[in-house]
Amino acid sequence: MNEQSRVASREVQRKPNVSATALLPPIDVVEDEMGITLIADLPGVSKDRLGVKVNGDNLLIEGEASTPVPDGMELLYAEIPAPYYRRSFTLSRELDPSKIEAKLKDGVLELRIPKAEEAKPRRIEVTVG
Repeated sequence: MNEQSRVASREVQRKPNVSATALLPPIDVVEDEMGITLIADLPGVSKDRLGVKVNGDNLLIEGEASTPVPDGMELLYAEIPAPYYRRSFTLSRELDPSKIEAKLKDGVLELRIPKAEEAKPRRIEVTVG
């Protein structure tokens, strides 16, 4: 790879400026009796460029997509050279953020956030007598 290709590759994969405009990834939220599932489309984001953070009741999802450049090729133009995704949510107190499970597959992030034990529906046993 020549020097010009290395520079182009570094430009495409550089860390975005914090003040850079972030794209809002489309997210589906599904609720059931046991908790909620968030499904976020983050095309081009790999596990090492993805951040999922919880601070108190605030959930933050952010990630940077990389544009792969094959060996011997040079990226001359890209509509969005390195998309940066960012989305935040305020979590309900009914949820248990300490038990979040996260899966990333093919650019789709799935977060499972269970309800806290005290918020889950439960059956009350009724005795006679």
